[in-house]
Amino acid sequence: QVQLVESGGGLVQPGGSLRLSCTASRSIISMLAMGWYRQAPGKQRELVAVIHSSGVTDYGDSVKGRFIISRDNAKNTVYLQMNRLNPEDTAVYYCNAVGGGYHTEGQGTQVTVSS
Repeated sequence: QVQLVESGGGLVQPGGSLRLSCTASRSIISMLAMGWYRQAPGKQRELVAVIHSSGVTDYGDSVKGRFIISRDNAKNTVYLQMNRLNPEDTAVYYCNAVGGGYHTEGQGTQVTVSS
């Protein structure tokens, strides 16, 4: 089983940027997809972004044009570059990995957008 460790969360002012990292305990080359979900208090969990093994990316409607997901296979890491953040982006962000017969999620990292 693969373990995922997220980092990069924190407090940022509206309009600012953050980059989240998700590092896997082993190679991510064989993973079918890796992505980010988020959950804010009192709200449903929502898909933020996913990158497939082919390199194709998908984004949630609320982050399209602002967030960019990428992967560095050599570092076993997936990144989420978040730009033009607003208070509605405040949530715990969870990294997910899907492989052959498994689905793993990290512990999450808090992102707070506030002035």
